[in-house]
Amino acid sequence: MTKKVLIIGGCGRIGSSVARDIANHTDAEVIVTGRQPRQDIKQPLQFLALDLEDLERLRAAIATSNLVIHCAGPFHYRDGRVLKTCIEQGVNYIDVSDHRSFYQKVINYRDEAKAAGITAILNTGVFPGISNSMVRQGIEQLDAAETIHLSYVVAGSGGAGITVMRTTFLGLQQPFEAWIDGKWQKKLPYTQREIIEFPKPYGKTGVYWFDVPETYTFAESFPVKNVITKFGSVPDLYNHLTWITAHVFPSAWVKSKKGVEFFSHVGYKMTSVTDRFSGIGVAMRAEISGKKGDRNVKYCSTMVHENTAIAAGYGTGGVAQLVLAGKLHQPGIFPVEQVLPTNLFEETMASRGIEIHRQLNVE
Repeated sequence: MTKKVLIIGGCGRIGSSVARDIANHTDAEVIVTGRQPRQDIKQPLQFLALDLEDLERLRAAIATSNLVIHCAGPFHYRDGRVLKTCIEQGVNYIDVSDHRSFYQKVINYRDEAKAAGITAILNTGVFPGISNSMVRQGIEQLDAAETIHLSYVVAGSGGAGITVMRTTFLGLQQPFEAWIDGKWQKKLPYTQREIIEFPKPYGKTGVYWFDVPETYTFAESFPVKNVITKFGSVPDLYNHLTWITAHVFPSAWVKSKKGVEFFSHVGYKMTSVTDRFSGIGVAMRAEISGKKGDRNVKYCSTMVHENTAIAAGYGTGGVAQLVLAGKLHQPGIFPVEQVLPTNLFEETMASRGIEIHRQLNVE
């Protein structure tokens, strides 16, 4: 029988990229949801009008599915109702969640998910997502890892919608804890600018401390002393404007819902203009320091794609393909780096034309 995939928030930029990837790589029936009726959804995709506040309709939609993919952010605002319902209905679950607060809410259902026999995989897009697996890929090359330094740069809007803009500004609201010297330490978002050498066309680009789920989950997933996660934008003008938003404007503005909406809409309008010359791509760089034998080594991997939203679709779509094929089955709730084996990660990325360049240097 044909398997059915339900994509919550499947009409947005990220959700639609996930839907296209699954349609291209599997024979599954793909149903995308949105709050308002849509007439522009084309075959082979199907559309279902669904509001997450309508719990009965949500439950009915999940009950008839084989896999549910949650793409309806910002995840700062989401509770665990979709995952909770999947557990109740015995349906596998994937999401593109991108904030530790959501992870901390839903991980409390881990034992319930395991008892129900469902596989629930979090943080599966591009960052988090592909980035997580790049780090696992590197960790496995070392005998002992000490420091993970993960950096990202996005050109303009990244080809994503206004929801991603909201996520960025929500990430500026308060200090967060990072795993440094084997303990949790407070960091301010968009501080400690660092110049990182990314592959072409980005080159040397400024990045800043930013709270992403990896900052939190890597400390649980890998026995390391330091986890550093930094984010930046091109053109560099956006880095400076974001820094000003985080550190100059009154905090009440940045923390209010109206303020987030204002900054998000202004940012989206600006990037809609600059995307024409900056592009909408993404570059990621994972550097891991540690030991191989008795030698100090530094592993570095990089990945570039011309469209951030499409790359996110590849990350989540690849995981969905493996779950649907029965190649990825581990009851419980996990961030993607804990459950996706490197060989399967490499297989799905290669099938989508994603190249990850790797280098191991002895210091």
